[in-house]
Amino acid sequence: MELRVLQYFLAIAREENISRAAESLHLSQPTLSRQLKDMEEELGKQLVIRGSHSVTLTEEGLILRKRAEEIVELVRKAENEIALADKDVAGDICFGVAETDGIRLLAKVIDTMRREHPRVQYHFSSGNAEFVREQLDKGLVDFGLIYGEADKTKYHTLKVPILDRWGVLMRKDAPLAVKETISPKDLVGLPLIVSQQSNGNDPLSEWFGEDWEGLSIIATYNLAMNASILASEGVGYALCFDKLINVTGESNLCFRPLSPAVESKAGIIWKKYQNLPKAPRKFLELLKKA
Repeated sequence: MELRVLQYFLAIAREENISRAAESLHLSQPTLSRQLKDMEEELGKQLVIRGSHSVTLTEEGLILRKRAEEIVELVRKAENEIALADKDVAGDICFGVAETDGIRLLAKVIDTMRREHPRVQYHFSSGNAEFVREQLDKGLVDFGLIYGEADKTKYHTLKVPILDRWGVLMRKDAPLAVKETISPKDLVGLPLIVSQQSNGNDPLSEWFGEDWEGLSIIATYNLAMNASILASEGVGYALCFDKLINVTGESNLCFRPLSPAVESKAGIIWKKYQNLPKAPRKFLELLKKA
């Protein structure tokens, strides 16, 4: 399947209308319809459901859209890296990151690097460790910032010298807000909002111990901002890292650390057995110094 045809399909998925997609591609509508039909025949699957005024992706169409977006992005990155290979340090550096105050270290390195190499651009995608590793494995990001141990056979790891402390994010008028620290027993029976990575083997679940199985977990999150909105609306108590959500000023939220303290250290990972392009390679040099 040609890259050109994948781009045609992405235009149809984006516009949800073959005529509008054809117009955006500067093709005739019959030509684009024929390309779509040929693609479906090649794959042996129906990719879209055709309506009178729009098209809807089938399950197979949704799968193809996801993979096509990844392929097109990889080709764009490759073309950019090749075009800039014989020039000064320039191009893109892509990061997959967990939510952590440790990102300040990356920010400091970026600040240093952009003064020396102003033609580099930086792109961040946020998610949990599984998301970050998937992005790395597919070549969509150059570096990942995650918690937990990384597979040493696949990734290089650089520990971030910053500790993140776990605690509870809650409304200032919540009963537990009067406490200076929160113990496991304090949370038993209360509606909890926890990270999607809390699975019974992480530091947080170890802190709860035998109480873990009896917790009332009503929601999970992979971005702390979403958890903070749920907590702000009184849905429950969100367990997250300190310093991610502003609880000063007019915020109706407060943060209370866990006791005994639970701290986590992040690591920056990148794939082994690959030749980093010039810009990520220079960034890594500065990162190690920092």
